[in-house]
Amino acid sequence: MSSLNKGVTKAEVTLKWDPSPLGEPDHDLDIVAATYTSADPTGTPSYLVHFGSRSPDGTITLNRDSRTGQGFGTDEEMTLELDRLGASYIRVVIGVAIQQRDGDRTFGEIASPRIQVLEGYTELTEYDFADVPTATAATVAEFVRAESGAWSFRMAVRGFDADPQSFGRIMGGGAR
Repeated sequence: MSSLNKGVTKAEVTLKWDPSPLGEPDHDLDIVAATYTSADPTGTPSYLVHFGSRSPDGTITLNRDSRTGQGFGTDEEMTLELDRLGASYIRVVIGVAIQQRDGDRTFGEIASPRIQVLEGYTELTEYDFADVPTATAATVAEFVRAESGAWSFRMAVRGFDADPQSFGRIMGGGAR
C-alpha cells in the first residue's frame, strides 16, 4: 500500500503468455476490469474495460492489447487510477478471458500465462493460472474501497467456463 491513509491509489496490471506453436491458431487472452457501485457490489458491473477500451471517466485504461502473445515484455497492460474513481464505485474486479475463436481453449492449454499486479514498483501479486487449468476465464484480484475511501487489494482467484461476453456479466458475483 502507498500509505496507511490512502491505500492503493494507482495500479498496473500486466499479462503475458507465450505464442501458440507454429501452425496452430493464435491464443488471445484479454484483461478485463469490472467496476461495481455500492448499490450493486456483486451483481451487474457498472461498466467493463476490455479489448482496447477505457472507462468512461478515463480512470481505467487498457494500454496494450495483444492477440498473439508475440513480442518482448508484457502482451497486455491495464492502468487503474483508483484514487480518481467516483465515490459511488466501491469495487473493481480484475480477470482474464481467453478468446474462443478456434474452439475452446483453457488456461492449461496456454503456454506460460502470467499476470502481475503492481503499485508503482511494488508487486502486489503475480499469478500463473495453475489453480484454474480447465477454466476459459478467471478472476484474479479485486480492489475494494473502505468507508474511509482507501482502496485495498486482495487476491480473488476463481475459474469460469464462460465466453468473454458472459464472463464480463458474471465475474463479480458472489461474496466479497
